[in-house]
Amino acid sequence: MTEWIKAARLRTLPLSVSGIIVGSFIAKWRLEERGEFWDWSLFILALLVTLLYQILSNFANDYGDGIKGTDALRSSSAEPRAVSSGKISAAQMKNAVILFAALSLIATLALLYQAFYRYGLTNEFYTFIALGVASILAAIGYTVGKKPYGYLGLGDLMVFLFFGLVAVCGSYFLFTKTFDYDVLLPAAAIGLLATGVLNLNNMRDFESDIASGKKTFAQKIGYRYAMVYQMVLLQLPIILILVFLMVNQFHEKGNYYAFIVMIMLFPMAALRRRILQTKSPQELDPFLKQLGIQTLTVSILLAAGLTFFN
Repeated sequence: MTEWIKAARLRTLPLSVSGIIVGSFIAKWRLEERGEFWDWSLFILALLVTLLYQILSNFANDYGDGIKGTDALRSSSAEPRAVSSGKISAAQMKNAVILFAALSLIATLALLYQAFYRYGLTNEFYTFIALGVASILAAIGYTVGKKPYGYLGLGDLMVFLFFGLVAVCGSYFLFTKTFDYDVLLPAAAIGLLATGVLNLNNMRDFESDIASGKKTFAQKIGYRYAMVYQMVLLQLPIILILVFLMVNQFHEKGNYYAFIVMIMLFPMAALRRRILQTKSPQELDPFLKQLGIQTLTVSILLAAGLTFFN
């Protein structure tokens, strides 16, 4: 059981729920302004679905990299993987991927029934089923298959889309049944932070990925520009969130609590500085967990500022 818990890579789970928190609590703030109901059960189901997706992705990543031999060449500072180390067989991990794909689909159906079908919103129900299936395929397809997109330099784009735009805008729509363009700002912010975690991972594994033939976006632009890219990924999100707050005129409404998220300027600036000071790719490993926690903190502070202090 211990090896399965390690393979689930619990340190990635805070990052996966950040988009759901942001989208759900922006919806809560907006619905309460309209005097409408916000359903806690939808929030809990959405968290369950995204956690299942993340564990599915981690298992599939372990399986895909393991059978391709990529993990055998990974940085010594990286957490050892289950399949490549032999602690879990490839067949066992494949079965776990199938199991969690099925669980993810069942949980998705339960969520969408609660959000749409019971209200007769069948078009939305089937549209989001398609989106859920796409999410499951994306979770598996990062490293599994003949042409996994993680080996083609497309991982950054997919993380930005699914951890950011889909997670935030999708969860917002579950509650409000509408789409508002200003939600794209915090959605992009969370997507960029999630992409920052992936880019750090790819920078850490820069040398081993060369040896294994894995073509990440960091590989395509080179280590030096990947570091510049990382600084943008860490700087731009707070600016986007600030623009969202200003567009919605929280300062004019006198709700300065909404700006509590801006205190993250300081720890994120410190994180950028420490990343820039690293001398080798192996030194980047501790920052993956730190950035994941900071992303979760950003989402919680934004949610709190919008709702609990409103």
